[in-house]
Amino acid sequence: MKKKNIRKTGISCILVFLFWTQLVLFYDVQPVGPNGSTVGFATWNSLFHRWTGVNMTLYTITDWLGLIPLAVCLMFAFMGFGQMIRRKSIFKVDRDILILGVYYVMVMSAFLFFEWIPVNYRPVLIEGVLETSYPSSTTLLVLAVMPTFMEQVDRRAKSDRLKRIVKLFVLSFSAFMVMGRLISGVHWFTDIVGGIILSSGLFCLFTGKYHP
Repeated sequence: MKKKNIRKTGISCILVFLFWTQLVLFYDVQPVGPNGSTVGFATWNSLFHRWTGVNMTLYTITDWLGLIPLAVCLMFAFMGFGQMIRRKSIFKVDRDILILGVYYVMVMSAFLFFEWIPVNYRPVLIEGVLETSYPSSTTLLVLAVMPTFMEQVDRRAKSDRLKRIVKLFVLSFSAFMVMGRLISGVHWFTDIVGGIILSSGLFCLFTGKYHP
């Protein structure tokens, strides 16, 4: 029953994300971005962007720290690959690691999809280039990947102290990254919201797939 409810929550989040994306595409769309680029919720997004301003130092820090969730993906990929080599079959790899691999492919596919099909662009130029902005890819990766690290440690580690340390790290790191991207001024407010909703939906679908 618990798995079913988690999956329902995931599906609901995905539907909310699709609805939110439609609003971003069509509600209060104005050319308020660089080079006349348009964005939905233009009045609110512009107001919030003027309030935060632009902090490129914070942007650079969060950009580099965005490599951490990618490192987590690679770590579990190597773990699964090692199990496959030792056990001489991909079907003997731990089930949760296999599902995790499929999940990471889903997350990266969502990331690449919105790189190829832009919804809107950043409120600032990055080294003179107008980059896609929706949803916040850093927010998506952090919130979709880092909880899996915490869950895997909780599942596999024997030390309660290690579990608490990892949980504190994941929660603190995730909060810092999301807030950092939000107030750095390199994303519209709606980009961050979109990243939060989409990552929540994907993670709930993943958790509902194998959670006891």
